[in-house]
Amino acid sequence: CAAPAVDTAQPLPTLGEQVQVTPGHGMPAEAASMPSNNNLDVVEHQGRVFYAFRTAPDHFASAETRLHVVSSSDQRTWEYETSFFMETDLREPRFLSWEGRLFLYFAVLGENPADFEPQGTMVSILEGGTWSQASWLSQDSLIPWRTRVMQGQPTLIGYTGGDAIYDSEGLPAIEVKWMTSTDGLDWSGSTVWTGGGSETDFAFEASGRLVGVIRNEAGDAEGFGSLVCRAEPQDLRDWECAHDPRKYDSPLVFEHSGSIWLIGRRNLTEDGAFDLGREDLDHDEAFLTYSFAYWNEAKRCSLWRVDGDTLTVDFVLDLPSRGDTCFASILPAGSDSVDVYNYSSDPEGPDLSWIEGQGGETNIYRQRLTFPSLEQ
Repeated sequence: CAAPAVDTAQPLPTLGEQVQVTPGHGMPAEAASMPSNNNLDVVEHQGRVFYAFRTAPDHFASAETRLHVVSSSDQRTWEYETSFFMETDLREPRFLSWEGRLFLYFAVLGENPADFEPQGTMVSILEGGTWSQASWLSQDSLIPWRTRVMQGQPTLIGYTGGDAIYDSEGLPAIEVKWMTSTDGLDWSGSTVWTGGGSETDFAFEASGRLVGVIRNEAGDAEGFGSLVCRAEPQDLRDWECAHDPRKYDSPLVFEHSGSIWLIGRRNLTEDGAFDLGREDLDHDEAFLTYSFAYWNEAKRCSLWRVDGDTLTVDFVLDLPSRGDTCFASILPAGSDSVDVYNYSSDPEGPDLSWIEGQGGETNIYRQRLTFPSLEQ
């Protein structure tokens, strides 16, 4: 399927060479990989790059899952930091560098490959060169989606009730929670959206307006796909959202060069939609039908531009990617660039369906994304 049309009236970002990180020659033996390497995060902390990744026999929940943490001064040769193994599935590693300490949050799930069983969030802290034993931050099924310092304050956006995505009957009531902290351990905040939305990320425009994207996989009364949202500076907790029939899985939202950008999964069909518009189906029938169709299509990991005025998303470019792909994290790389870390089936291999890719090998890659200078 041909890529969507691109607005060429605006200068386009460019991609540098794609470099395989995991498995890789620069990885320490203690951070050994299994066939599936996917969920990841990267952050700069005290002059080093810290990188966490999930490794398992395949994409699905497994009691063999491990989370490895490594660090580097050059993003080529990595030193071992720590690992987590709990005889159950571990996902969504999320770093937060704050006041000299580095926090790593991660979600604890079950071991049934056919189910999504969130048990809560754990945290480990690097302080004085030593990682603490992981302890519970929350046991209310919280899945941490993004943790970062925003406007000078630690911020966590996540969701609770994620088991309802695949187990609910009728309209779900998943809660998207936006929380802040002063110490990285005690978090407070509020629910900014309730419905079928789960994975959520947002950024701020220069005006102070918030622009966000919510994966609306479980659907609501208006449909399935995604929600494109905004909130005005005077009330940032009051989100106004519009439906999009496409599902931008694993959304990463950030501001750069005066625009709001999104990295998320792209469905390689003619219109890219997850919501197929089957009005003859009830909610549960539609979810199963749309999910089955989606699993059996090819995918890409793509860069999109988000318009906070129109609440629309426009395709920009594909990262080299195939099969099972798209769980990105970025590092600043000078004033005009970011380094994108992302996982994929072999980018030069056959164009697998998503479900085929999930059962095979996936590696993690690094690639520089350079934006047109604002001075051009």
